[in-house]
Amino acid sequence: MTHQRALGTYLREKSKQFPVITLTGCRQSGKTTLLRSLFPEYPYANLEHPETRAFALEDPRSFLGQFPDGVILDEVQRTPDLFSWIQAVSDEAKKPGQFLLSGSQNFLLLERISQSLAGRTLVSHLLPFSLQEQFAAGIGPTNIDQAIFRGGFPRIVAENLAPVDWLPSYIQSYVERDVRTITQVADLELFQRLLGLCAGRVGQLVNCSALAGEVGVSDKTVRQWIGLLKTSHILFELPPYHRNFGKRLTKSSKLYFCDTGLACSLLGIHSEKELAPHPLRGLLFENLVVLEILKLRFQSGQKSDLHFWRDHVGHEVDLLIGPEHALTAIEIKSTQTLHASLFDGLARFADLAGESSKRRLLIYGGDQKQVRTNGVTMPWSKIEID
Repeated sequence: MTHQRALGTYLREKSKQFPVITLTGCRQSGKTTLLRSLFPEYPYANLEHPETRAFALEDPRSFLGQFPDGVILDEVQRTPDLFSWIQAVSDEAKKPGQFLLSGSQNFLLLERISQSLAGRTLVSHLLPFSLQEQFAAGIGPTNIDQAIFRGGFPRIVAENLAPVDWLPSYIQSYVERDVRTITQVADLELFQRLLGLCAGRVGQLVNCSALAGEVGVSDKTVRQWIGLLKTSHILFELPPYHRNFGKRLTKSSKLYFCDTGLACSLLGIHSEKELAPHPLRGLLFENLVVLEILKLRFQSGQKSDLHFWRDHVGHEVDLLIGPEHALTAIEIKSTQTLHASLFDGLARFADLAGESSKRRLLIYGGDQKQVRTNGVTMPWSKIEID
């Protein structure tokens, strides 16, 4: 069964405007399924298939000539020389929606796009199922721990696969297929150690020096590896908000995973019961909420444009969204019980930001939406950001 993806509406609209649509995202996020369901009339070519790839590389003109009315090209980063031909054909035809490209090895894909297709393609990102998509399809989690533990990969959620069986294989496949074959990572065991250490620092400030010391590599290598994990949509960094309001600010970003189930697997959490008392449960919940808002923005074609704010003494707002003159400030708490002190950080920030802080939200582990004088409470299962 194919479940509807919220990004579909946006991609349909943009396919009428751009000659090339490029869909990126981590492996198994549902990119191919989405494109084939949106454009069932388009032929499909998987460039990981050896014979298809050989044809595309040896005779690109004839290969593309098979598809005068459009085509879905999957794992297109495997044929780097094809991008210049796609550029030439799309420039000549001037036909919107002619090429629909997808790829999971985004570090190569985006490099080729910047070289050959800049200004000709819309680049969009598909992450695993959002909570919103899961609930809309009737396959939503029944509680917070299930939401965090299983994450959002379509095969786990839609096919009810056990995360403890599927995710370790996913991690191994990612390391062996993408990292080994595409990058210059000399020691895969050290790379996997870094990945595990990142899971232990979920929701915390990035400290490359400390990570380098624990892994046994240089700061530069850690920065390169984290960059690789970001471009392949395993990790993302939440940057600090730059305006200081008269305070000295934290300059480091915070580290999150693009799937909380993946983080749980790397942490050795084997069940929802193990997650409940885990010391990182609160930060994993924070990851879940920040990730949900990131997905909502991607689904409507918006940039990330998310930040956090923290001053030098530790006062913090978990998430800021929007332009400087109309910020939405968000506090994230896993507790299911509301009490006034949960709004203290939002109130402090509102005093500092003044008129630029237009909206205050508390996203929490309960189920009540309340409009209070000091902010609006929003349940984790019903996150909506205007």
